Amino acid sequence: MNKPKTGPPHIFSTSLAVLVSSLLIPQPAYASPENNKSLALISNPSTVVDIEDDDSYILGPGDTILLEMIEIPELSAYYKVGVDGKVHMPRLRGVKVEGLSINGLTKMLTSRYKEFVKDPQIYIQLVRHRPIRIYVGGEVSRPGYYTLSGANITALGDGNEQTSLPLGDSESINPQGEIRSTQRMLNQDSRLNVFPRLFDAIRASRGITPYSDLSSVEVTRNRPIDVGGGKKRTKINFLSLLTTGDESQNIRLLDGDFVKVKRSKYILREQLLNASQTNLTPQFFRVFVTGRVQSPGTLTVPQGSSLNKALLAASPKLLRGKVEFVRFNKGGKVDRRVFSYKPTAAVTDYRNPILMPGDIVRVQDSLFTSSMEVIKEVSEPFVGVYSLYRLFEGAF
Repeated sequence: MNKPKTGPPHIFSTSLAVLVSSLLIPQPAYASPENNKSLALISNPSTVVDIEDDDSYILGPGDTILLEMIEIPELSAYYKVGVDGKVHMPRLRGVKVEGLSINGLTKMLTSRYKEFVKDPQIYIQLVRHRPIRIYVGGEVSRPGYYTLSGANITALGDGNEQTSLPLGDSESINPQGEIRSTQRMLNQDSRLNVFPRLFDAIRASRGITPYSDLSSVEVTRNRPIDVGGGKKRTKINFLSLLTTGDESQNIRLLDGDFVKVKRSKYILREQLLNASQTNLTPQFFRVFVTGRVQSPGTLTVPQGSSLNKALLAASPKLLRGKVEFVRFNKGGKVDRRVFSYKPTAAVTDYRNPILMPGDIVRVQDSLFTSSMEVIKEVSEPFVGVYSLYRLFEGAF
């Protein structure tokens, strides 16, 4: 029986070596691993629960922490993060904490204090939060950066009042019992902390527009460097807070968050009316009505008002004619319409749009009103002469 023919042994060995080397040698990449990780995190939106986990807070300048080292009260103290992102601790001197989470800082300090302390047991609690700076974009009335601060009512006192305990960069608290007593007070009063939330951010940007889709709000957040850095994103149905009172959608915001409200293709008048019943958006706003109306000038109208309601308020007895509507949209675009006035036009019709702050409405003169103005200007001098003639005629 003939054996099947095979290639030379050196050819098989070479092929195997090439295969193994192709698996071991890294392939060229077009992006850094950090960028790939960040993109992967953002491409898969997380849930509200994930973005509000306990380890998502990132320490930064202005925060104050309470560090307790068990059985070593000399190292237990309050520490305030300086403008350089560092805290000054015994033995360790300046420690860079900016960008770390509480859990990450605890692990780092435990590792570094092993050089001086046998089996250090460290507990860290954030007792004062810095104001947060966030960006609110998308379909809101006033996109931009906003600084928000909550009311911190803890054992250190109200954030708006002078604290009763000294707050230095490293103010030691020697008695072990005092540390534990303070810890219990902090735990008891933590429920009194009021932090900036999504509702506060949208309200700070002067509320929504008729095109704001509150059912699709995105929040992008930085991740602590001790868990790999990068960003994570979640999608929130904020409308459910207004309609059903779902507080889970009103998430707490952190420093550096980016809030984006999606723009709808259509006017969401029902949503605008629901929002106007709360303090999320101003109840009234101003538009400008000019031309052939009884009360030209700035007009204050409630949220959800249409063009016809504004014209009715400015001139209850309005003659027929052309109406010019001008709106300056974001990005420098101008929406200009000229149409015949129709009091019975449906809301959101082309001739009866929902108004927004800063809209301009001008009622143009019709051919009839222009003719009447000419007749008035021409006839008024003759009426004056005729009246004067009758006056002198009666005198003689």
